[in-house]
Amino acid sequence: MDRVSLACDHYNFEECLELANEYGLGLEIQTFAYPDALDNHPDWIDVYKTRLKDFDRPISMHGAFMDMTSASLDAKIVAVTLSRYRQNLDIAAQLNAHTIVFHANYLTNMRNLPFRRAWTDRQVAFWGKLAEEAGRLGVRLAMENMWEYDPAIIGDVLRQVNSPWLIACLDVGHAHLFSDLPFKNWLADLGGFVQYAHLNNNGGRVDEHRGFDDGVLDYRALLPMLRALPNPPNFSLEIESAAAMRRSLPYLDVRKRSAVAVET
Repeated sequence: MDRVSLACDHYNFEECLELANEYGLGLEIQTFAYPDALDNHPDWIDVYKTRLKDFDRPISMHGAFMDMTSASLDAKIVAVTLSRYRQNLDIAAQLNAHTIVFHANYLTNMRNLPFRRAWTDRQVAFWGKLAEEAGRLGVRLAMENMWEYDPAIIGDVLRQVNSPWLIACLDVGHAHLFSDLPFKNWLADLGGFVQYAHLNNNGGRVDEHRGFDDGVLDYRALLPMLRALPNPPNFSLEIESAAAMRRSLPYLDVRKRSAVAVET
């Protein structure tokens, strides 16, 4: 059986919860990735705690990403980033989330090696300390590729930190859109670090979060490659609508739960 989660925001949480209950899937809560929720809706934490009280499958979260720069040369910007990430860690602990996804946020126009080496050094220092904090809470941090054109940009950080609490979240759509390297290169470089994956499809130009059946990516070919990794990742369906998520489920090894289990 594949380990599958549904990525949901505040607007479609109830639909995703219903689908997750129907198939016995996990949830990735993306609501607290945004400044508005973090600053203006602390009451939402209690809403999710109540709705997830009897939820017996894995819960993960997407962390803050807007304007976050963990490798900035400006210490004040790094401090703001750290504050947001710690806020996410606190929420994860309250929701019993086992993993938080964060973006690496490399400046992809900066392709000279001295910049990249210095960026890597700053990331290793930042994530090494945060991984220790996360480990004390029992929460894994998953570094996601966004605009990174080379898997080693993330891989070098993970190898140097070398913590079980810092893993890779491989976003398949991002790797296709923002890198010229074959997908197999991403798997070869990140290897066993890939323990979480964001899955969706697109038209080849824009990050659209479509269902598996709607786009240029062939998930019949991609999924076996992911399943063959040393630690087959949790598949998080980061897809815009619950209806498109449902259409994508036949690609995966999942089964509907019994009527009794769903009602429970």
